[in-house]
Amino acid sequence: MTDTPHHDVTGRGPVLLLVPGGAGHPMGLGPLTERLATRFTVVTYDPLGLAHGRLGAPVAEQRVADWSEGARRLLDEVLPAGDRAYVCGTSSGGIAVLDLLARHPGRLAHVVAHEPPCVTVLPDGAERRAELIEQLDGPGRPPAEGESATPMGVFLARVLRPFSAYAPTAPLPAGRLTIAAGEGSRGQVLHRTAEFLAGRLGCAFTEFPGGHLGTLDHPVEFADALTETLRPPARTTA
Repeated sequence: MTDTPHHDVTGRGPVLLLVPGGAGHPMGLGPLTERLATRFTVVTYDPLGLAHGRLGAPVAEQRVADWSEGARRLLDEVLPAGDRAYVCGTSSGGIAVLDLLARHPGRLAHVVAHEPPCVTVLPDGAERRAELIEQLDGPGRPPAEGESATPMGVFLARVLRPFSAYAPTAPLPAGRLTIAAGEGSRGQVLHRTAEFLAGRLGCAFTEFPGGHLGTLDHPVEFADALTETLRPPARTTA
């Protein structure tokens, strides 16, 4: 497959690739991208094309490597020769950008993975993953296909299980990686996962405004914190 993955572009400046969470549908990210577009060329990746006419079509069980490979192909299309992209992924998108950094570090300037649910890295990871799946994938799950399909239905049926089993295995360039968690997620398993993973990888850890859905609930504050993390202000000398 050689066609460019589904995406949207807005703004001007250095390329910032956004990988949404859930099933990759960028719904609700308008205020976030609008704020970021004042500083970046924001490329919003839609790995399954759900916002581009594919919602309701059959979807196979997803592989993390397929999302990261799609992101790599997208960067090949939009990134000027010789440039490196900034990248932010949240939730399942956070897992995808970890894999992207492992496979294609030369294309990336800095990566932020926000609350990636790779809970199997925890000492009690098997139990935490079972709890996560049980909490999210109970009775009454929305449909993943057909006219009534929803992005959440696709996530629960095709993304949650394979993505929550992912754990980084290859060495990562820690100096170009930040693991983030929401301030509102303190005491929750995904905050704990983010802190543990940052320690395991030897990379920076930071907190962003809001909780797991900070991109939606606090878009302006989240965008500003992300910008500061990706492009910290230059230090001045006295």
